[in-house]
Amino acid sequence: MSTMSVEDWVERLGGPDGPSRYRRYAVSSVGFMSVCEVGLWTVWVVRGDFGVLVPATVLVLGVTHAGVQLLLWRSALYHYLALGPRPHRLVVVYTAVTLAMAAWGCLLLSSGRIEDNDLTAYMLWLLMFYAGPPVLGLGPRAGAALVAVVSVASLAGAAMAGLSGETLVLLIGATAVMVPFMAAASLASGWGVRLVEELVAARETQARLAVAEERLRFGRDLHDVLGRNLAVVALKSELAAQLARRGRPEAVDHMEEVQNIARESQREIRSVVRGYRTADLHTELAGARSVLEAAAIDCRIEYGPADRLPADVQSGLGWVVREATTNVLRHAPGASRCTMSLRTAGPTTALLVMENDGVSAAEPGTGTGLAGLKERLSALNGTLAFEQHSGGVFRLTARIPWEEAE
Repeated sequence: MSTMSVEDWVERLGGPDGPSRYRRYAVSSVGFMSVCEVGLWTVWVVRGDFGVLVPATVLVLGVTHAGVQLLLWRSALYHYLALGPRPHRLVVVYTAVTLAMAAWGCLLLSSGRIEDNDLTAYMLWLLMFYAGPPVLGLGPRAGAALVAVVSVASLAGAAMAGLSGETLVLLIGATAVMVPFMAAASLASGWGVRLVEELVAARETQARLAVAEERLRFGRDLHDVLGRNLAVVALKSELAAQLARRGRPEAVDHMEEVQNIARESQREIRSVVRGYRTADLHTELAGARSVLEAAAIDCRIEYGPADRLPADVQSGLGWVVREATTNVLRHAPGASRCTMSLRTAGPTTALLVMENDGVSAAEPGTGTGLAGLKERLSALNGTLAFEQHSGGVFRLTARIPWEEAE
């Protein structure tokens, strides 16, 4: 029985690579924090001798606090990413539960049911876990103000309940450190998720712009070639028609000119299309490096025998580089590296291997790009193979036979 690697488990639990996976990881980490909070309340209850009422009440309030925290974390994160409304109601409920727990702890201390050390740990954990979600959901200023008011009110309540001396100073100092830290950590988590989504969106936009730019160039070339010739054809045809109606023999001469212009236009269109369909290997490799590095993907190229290859082989491999680079930008949102290695497989075969990471769980080769590449390479007696490995690694291998000129 085959064992699953860590990458396989990450792929299975997180889903396809991309911003949605990172967002799920962020929400999952928040869920883990909620579990930790429940665990801390359980430890607080177990380690003390509080009878029955105190543990039951603390556990009920603690579980409620952790549950509301999880809901608020998710809503706050989606609002931070502009995917949902501001969670005002959840913030109110979360604050009310927090203040209720703080008041209950102060009541337990004033009635002598718990000691000063018990309230110190109780209050620090409560305020520490409270700090994150309101700052992310309400924004830095409003959230920080609310967290500060709740923290000061809770500490004042502890002092009024009888907490004093070194224990009170310790609680104030620990709260002054941990509460801002948890608030900043929540903002950093939201910022990280938003940054990943913005980078992916920028990469997709870059790929679309590259395609649109190439289409505009092709359209501009066709316009330059055909615009003038078609205008001349229209004028010559109209003039020949008028001369033909009058029985003038010059109409034949004008139609012959139209025929010559049409043939010349055909040759010029073939030239434009040939230039569009021909890919220079060195140009494509340099362009691929530039585009990938602009998308924050480390690109390494081994040129090998590029200079010794025939023109048709270089053109075929250039198309492989062009299409594979487009696939990296479009179908590998999590890519961080890409290698292109050009070498020989024996004395008569050129071999180009491209490998990148960050491929989603979707099956490769389902689009038309790779199918079109296979058709191009088959005209050169070449082959194209691709495979996907664990961890989102995709490898493309192109082989084209060739012979060195004697």
